[in-house]
Amino acid sequence: MSSTGRREDVHRHSGWLIPGALFFATLLLSGLFLGWYLRPDPRSQTAPTGQSGLVALNLHGASFAVPANYIENAKARAGGDINALTLVALFPSWQGYSESQAQLFASNAPDSPLIRVSLRGDASGLKARERLERIYRPNFAGAQGEQSAFGMTRYGFVPDSSYGDSDLFAGENSKELMLFLCERPSAQFPSPNCLAIDRPLTAELSYSYRFKRAYLGRWREIATGVDALIAKFRADSIKP
Repeated sequence: MSSTGRREDVHRHSGWLIPGALFFATLLLSGLFLGWYLRPDPRSQTAPTGQSGLVALNLHGASFAVPANYIENAKARAGGDINALTLVALFPSWQGYSESQAQLFASNAPDSPLIRVSLRGDASGLKARERLERIYRPNFAGAQGEQSAFGMTRYGFVPDSSYGDSDLFAGENSKELMLFLCERPSAQFPSPNCLAIDRPLTAELSYSYRFKRAYLGRWREIATGVDALIAKFRADSIKP
């Protein structure tokens, strides 16, 4: 072969380079897989506990001392300053979670006795009558509600509104007007809930609670029980 003045350079690669690259790639993928497998389960954040020791909490300036088995979120059970709090209890006993009643706390049956009480910061200060007129009435199917059972007035919504799958019930208790937004039973809502619309607890804190529509007839008893439960856990002298 004649020389053309050009040299052919022969590059020699180390024999370990390709196996080494495969090793490190495998190591990286294994680490990613292990991290994914061992990641915290989002459901564990709401895993209940049977422990009943008191947890000191501060929520928008209000102090609470709550047994751990009433606190739904595991992070909140660490105590301290938090922005929101969800309590869980059984109706009508108002007992917190226990292993013996675990099935009741996990059930989503139409007659589940579980009640969730949510406390959160809210400086809007809207009273029930203001909410009725300003937020809900523009979406009513008719100008007037109809008298319903349990000493309540029922309002239906226009189908294409944000509340088209629900009914609004209004009832007077010894203190004030109370509003309950209740899902209508359907294929979409086979186990319908009722939501007691936000009520003020302090100037910066409000609370609402959710229960199954099957218990709507006992709304006064539930309202009294929720108020008593919150008062029981208050650790300060601030009154709403």
